[in-house]
Amino acid sequence: MANHNPPPTAYVNAHLLDPDSGLDQAGALLTDGERIADLGPNLFGDGVPDGVAVVDCEGHYLCPGLVDMHVHLREPGHEHKETIATGCAAAAAGGVTSMACMPNTMPVIDDVALIEFIQRRAREAASVKVYPFAAVTRGLEGKQITEMGMLAEAGAVGFTDDGLPIADSLVMRRALSYASTFGLLISQHAEDLSLSGCGCMAEGEVATRLGLPGIPEVSEVVVVERDLRLVELTGGRYHVAHISTSEGIEAVRKAKARGLAVSCEAAPHHFTLTDDAVGDYRTYAKMAPPLRSEANRQAVVAGLKDGTIDAIATDHAPHDQESKRVTMAHAANGVVGLETMLALALELYHQGEIPLLDVLQRMTVGPADLLALPAGRLKRGAPADLLLFDAALPWQIDNDRFHSKSRNSPFDGREVRGRALRTVVDGRTVYTYDA
Repeated sequence: MANHNPPPTAYVNAHLLDPDSGLDQAGALLTDGERIADLGPNLFGDGVPDGVAVVDCEGHYLCPGLVDMHVHLREPGHEHKETIATGCAAAAAGGVTSMACMPNTMPVIDDVALIEFIQRRAREAASVKVYPFAAVTRGLEGKQITEMGMLAEAGAVGFTDDGLPIADSLVMRRALSYASTFGLLISQHAEDLSLSGCGCMAEGEVATRLGLPGIPEVSEVVVVERDLRLVELTGGRYHVAHISTSEGIEAVRKAKARGLAVSCEAAPHHFTLTDDAVGDYRTYAKMAPPLRSEANRQAVVAGLKDGTIDAIATDHAPHDQESKRVTMAHAANGVVGLETMLALALELYHQGEIPLLDVLQRMTVGPADLLALPAGRLKRGAPADLLLFDAALPWQIDNDRFHSKSRNSPFDGREVRGRALRTVVDGRTVYTYDA
């Protein structure tokens, strides 16, 4: 991404972690320019050669940079909430080296010119790699399918009307059918809006107590189950964004067992919080899909554990104060997540739920492979996209210290462990932690 090659750099005294190969041992890694030149336990046994810069990792973990396949960067159209540049800064601080941005911008990313705009702005930011999703339907109107072949050729890594479900079954069938001829991924925001109605949190005891209209679990499940039938019919590649219900996850599990090309992702807030977080009408805990019951939270953890859920993705959705400091009914959906993803995902490891390599797999090679990105692996010749992190470092999430333009996180004040110390993209350091 840079105009000049960064110098050769030796990362010594590292604990190397590569979820793809299963590498989990002390060692060193050498970058040369934008690529990984070598790595292993015995590298630099005779010392680092002259002319090579040295980074002492002090025994901390060195792994592939994180890949976030679901990010809202708000540009073009809502730059007061986030820009590609500020989103990249937030990603770098969170250890994310590649991210895929959603097309529900203004104008919508539904033609080649918009794909090129995103790519150009990402190059200008010159830090984290940004890959655009394009819309499935023109203007996100759910009617006319976009020119997916041309958009993919221009650089779209997948297709989604995220924020809005594709409600019309015939349109979804055509989209899956068209995409399957190119092997393209269709990602669905699985929600039946007629069932969700004016709901502003999950249906259940908390909603009843607060007197708020609820969103039933079935609004996710019926769309997932319909779409899986259409996948069977068309042979398309189908992905459920931010899956949140036990029945939705079980439907995907069964579809995978039948050999369908189906995948899904979960957001950190859906495996770390429940609808209790809405508490006393906290709009920072309002999102779509909503925070759900403890049983659903546990189902998400189980899905991540057994691999039914392929990726952890933030659904980073920045909003200005005016969009959140209103009543629950009128508040915008969404939370920022790029800077808290690593620490929240590591809770799964610290609590003994999921092994560390498996947690990292869901944030590196898992999403990278779904989007066919050259990312997520520590191996010779791979891009030098690296994350150095301290898994045990305790800290308190503080919304006021985010690099993002927005502050809408329900995790403000939460005590967590695990922090990015250094983020490297194409051999260049784009972030270092300053305690």
